[in-house]
Amino acid sequence: MLQKNLKTASGKLTVQIPSSLSEITIGQIMELQEEASLSDIKAISILSGIPVQQLQNVKNAADFSVFGEAVLSLSHEIKHLYNSSHIPKVITFPGGKTVKVINNLSVEPAGAFMAARDIISDEIAEHIKVNGEADWQQHFNPSLKACCKVLAHYFYCRVTGKAYNEYEAEEFITEIKKLRVMEALPVARHFFTCYPSLRTPKTSFWHRLLQRLNDGRVYTNLRSSGISTP
Repeated sequence: MLQKNLKTASGKLTVQIPSSLSEITIGQIMELQEEASLSDIKAISILSGIPVQQLQNVKNAADFSVFGEAVLSLSHEIKHLYNSSHIPKVITFPGGKTVKVINNLSVEPAGAFMAARDIISDEIAEHIKVNGEADWQQHFNPSLKACCKVLAHYFYCRVTGKAYNEYEAEEFITEIKKLRVMEALPVARHFFTCYPSLRTPKTSFWHRLLQRLNDGRVYTNLRSSGISTP
């Protein structure tokens, strides 16, 4: 951690931000990524957990320059992490809960798989819509929001020990955001890069049934009208 004491109108303010990727959470990176106009003070606020208003009361703006190099270094590390294929063997959740990451990664039970499938499909479809389908896999980087959603469904049962519940699994994203980004991101990216077939939404049983009913209705209408059918 990089720590510095800054002078404010009301006294001393201790500001501490991560100096390496091992100290930053995926939730913090997500906030940085989603911020439309990211100022230096806003970035320091996200990384330190100190409200912007408190930082704005620092007497000398030049005092923030000490954090600039650390933030730049973190950005380079994150870019490298996006391209990393290394998957951690275990992930430690807040409170000390350690979960083993199995070699043969798969999303289960069925409810979690279906939810993850839809998240992956929607994310890839949006990328192709914006950037085109040619060589999409070479340029595709899923958003951290989508990564957290997939991890929430993947880890919910493993961490809580509860039966799968879609709504509770979606709320579990708050715990996922607390994970170290260097552990969470490679696991999430695995699902997006190793399961490209999931980009095509599967037709549900219900939709198939409706299609068959519609086909049958059309066939009946054709017969009643005297039009020959194959």
